[in-house]
Amino acid sequence: MRRIGIAAVLAAGLAIGSLAGVHAKQPAPAPMSDADKAAKAAKDAAAKAKAAELNAKAQDKAVANYKKNKGIAMDGKPAAAAAAPAKKK
Repeated sequence: MRRIGIAAVLAAGLAIGSLAGVHAKQPAPAPMSDADKAAKAAKDAAAKAKAAELNAKAQDKAVANYKKNKGIAMDGKPAAAAAAPAKKK
């Protein structure tokens, strides 16, 4: 019985210690300098420009796919007129 009591106390202490560690307040991050802020702004702007470029590329691809599957040619002529339709017997 004594060993079970010791094991229970140790387990409870471990649980309380881990909960205390999880809920501990973390120190505040160091304030950013002006150079760090400028570098972060430049990095964010580059990422935003790349995302906009990829978005435009995907939109162009979607429009081309839509026009291809709807029978609208890119040069303004209907795609159905460009391809010879199959004749029925």
